[in-house]
This record gives sequence, C-alpha cells and structure tokens, in this order.
Amino acid sequence: MHLSVSVTTRAPRPDERDGIDYRFVSDEEFDRLVAGGELLEWAPVVGHRSGTPARPVEEALAAGRDVVLEIDVQGARQVRERAPDAVLIFLAPPSMEELERRLRSRGTEDEARLALRLATARAEMAQRPWFDHVVVNDRLDQATAQVEAIIQESRTTS
Repeated sequence: MHLSVSVTTRAPRPDERDGIDYRFVSDEEFDRLVAGGELLEWAPVVGHRSGTPARPVEEALAAGRDVVLEIDVQGARQVRERAPDAVLIFLAPPSMEELERRLRSRGTEDEARLALRLATARAEMAQRPWFDHVVVNDRLDQATAQVEAIIQESRTTS
C-alpha cells in the first residue's frame, strides 16, 4: 500500500516533517504544479491550498499497489471524476463536539481558524452520502481495521 504525500501551501505544524507528512511549498511552487498539470487533485482548504501529486500515485498504481489519499471532499470529487473506479471512504468524527475537542487539543489554530475548520467540517459532513463508505473515527484501531477491510473487499470485487 502507498500513502500519498500531499503538497500544501500552509506552514508546517510543530510535529510535521517536510516530505513525510506533507510537502510544504510556496504559493509560486503550487501555482507551477497546477499550471503543469502535475496534481491529481487540488483545492483551497481553510486558508491555504493542498493537492496530490499525480506522478507518485500513477507509479504506485502501475506497480500494482493500492494508494491511499488523505484529501478533503473537494479533492474527492475531482478524484471521482478522474478515476471513477476509485473507492472513496469518508472518515467522520464521532461528533462535532469531539472534533472540536480534538482540534482544540492540538493547539495549532487560533479561534478564527478553528471556527472556519468547524464550519468546513459541518459542510463536508453533509457530503457523506456520495462516498462509497463512511467510517467513524471514534477509536483509531477500529477505524483503521474498517478501512483495511474496505480496501481488502475492493480488491476482490474489482
């Protein structure tokens, strides 16, 4: 399995590593990637832009590996258009209250950014029905097992 590393124009959080968690790029570099058609998907996300470099995804798929993208709803729509057979899994928080608690405990956003993230999450939650699967991320081990089972099942049905 291959976990795609997204590019983003936002600054890294204290525990994030460039090239592992994300590739942190300037606005100019992001513009170049978009103009060159180098992104499988991209979208503005809570005050910055993020996207998935196409080449590593294409190479992993060509090697017979499953690819996991950690993307938002906007990106998922673009992937659905470009790869209709992709299996889309919506990871949902157990509740909006729990999501807010998790975001606050990170301590990485001010109140305005936190409010924007929560409003975005509410809007994204309304998009769950068009995903192939919904997994509630209540306990990480259970959510991980559910995602793995969905991937296994998709291999036998494709």
